[in-house]
Amino acid sequence: MKSFKVFLLVAVSLAGGMLGAGIINRLNPTASMAINSQWPVRNVSLLNTAPPADFTTAAELSVTTAVHVKTLTNRSGQMGGQFFDPFQFFWGQPAPQQAPQQQSAGSGVIISDDGYIVTNNHVIDQADEVSVTLDNKQSYAAKVIGTDPSTDLALLKIEGKGLPFMRWGNSDQVRVGEWVLAVGNPFNLTSTVTAGIVSAKARNINILPSQRFPIESFIQTDAAVNPGNSGGALVNASGELIGINTAIASTTGSYAGYSFAVPVNIVRKVVMDLMEFGTVQRGFIGVSIRDLDADFAKEKSISSLNGVYVNGLTESGAAASAGIKEGDVIVSINGSSIKSSPELQEQVARYRPGDELAVTIVRGGVEKTLAVTLRNRDGETKIKRNEAAQVLGASLESAKDSEISKLGIQHGVRVKELNSGKLKSAGLREGFIITSIDNKAVKSPQEVLDYLESREGGVLIEGIYPNGMKAFYGFGM
Repeated sequence: MKSFKVFLLVAVSLAGGMLGAGIINRLNPTASMAINSQWPVRNVSLLNTAPPADFTTAAELSVTTAVHVKTLTNRSGQMGGQFFDPFQFFWGQPAPQQAPQQQSAGSGVIISDDGYIVTNNHVIDQADEVSVTLDNKQSYAAKVIGTDPSTDLALLKIEGKGLPFMRWGNSDQVRVGEWVLAVGNPFNLTSTVTAGIVSAKARNINILPSQRFPIESFIQTDAAVNPGNSGGALVNASGELIGINTAIASTTGSYAGYSFAVPVNIVRKVVMDLMEFGTVQRGFIGVSIRDLDADFAKEKSISSLNGVYVNGLTESGAAASAGIKEGDVIVSINGSSIKSSPELQEQVARYRPGDELAVTIVRGGVEKTLAVTLRNRDGETKIKRNEAAQVLGASLESAKDSEISKLGIQHGVRVKELNSGKLKSAGLREGFIITSIDNKAVKSPQEVLDYLESREGGVLIEGIYPNGMKAFYGFGM
């Protein structure tokens, strides 16, 4: 009987020990894994995880440099407006009825202490008046220094001193997955900050189809951007400007998870050109390209999918003159790898005509680097100052012989493209052919610009539209 009790006591003790070990293993799996040396062990401590991101400093730096951009557009046919003939006016033609004014708003970023502001071109396009309101609620009239529809950027100037301004960042250093802030005025809610991460880089979303040479290589984020944010800042965690918020991808017109910003390295180049030359000095490499995919690479016997395929060349263009050929694959520019067409556009957009690029290509499986000197759209390497054209807000070209013959005129200068400026404000439309300025005949775009460069005061432009309608426009220089 006594031996049975001893046996029972040992059995109960053993069972209790096994049960206790099981409970401990349940509560501490790591301890259980440590017993078996064949199992990998990784100790994780919640105390060692990174703290949540803190954007307070970046937000404080950003909101003081964000501005609310407001525009006013006069929709009227008053004197100087479309098809207005001053002689008919003075002989009894009734004054046209003025249409209601149109107001709109967006965002902008102060980039210098003396009042230069960058925003989107579509925010101020066609505006007759532009004003900005700072974070401290002070308002200023703004002057449009220049625009670049190809990148949807515009540069404004207000009269101020000692203003807070945002520091330039470097969009090349932006990494997918890093935290960013979007700062602007969505729905007229001033100085609003939202946060997200960089979702992708070098995105082309085809939002500038009307431009002849659009440049789209957007930074994509999931920071909330809504109507009114256009022209506002995309900021990194250090409070540096890394992009200008430009567009959203949405079926409703409001934020749906995707927003896009112009990289700051493009913004900075455009701004510096507008400040120095009055127009953007855009360099062209002179190639038509396409992205590589598996099927196309197999068809062309290309072993790698890195780079962009040269589909065609501009005759006597920069690339052709440097020895690039159709069928080459461009893999890098100045040491920066190229994997897509937007990346190529972004790299070239940073340089001016006359700049020399080291372009690395792959031809027949062999890699080689060629020196390519960029040219402007006219095939020249020189820098062109275009202050008058910028003030006018127009791209001009000589009228074609067929147009001159059809319209019964002897000469003329055609308004090819029209952006914000004197001509649009006066009511003139694209396609108008200028025949004289202040009763002085003009025969070339340069004659128009040279005359207006030295002109002060009122200007009267006379011309004709392709439908034969004659018109006069008056404005001040």
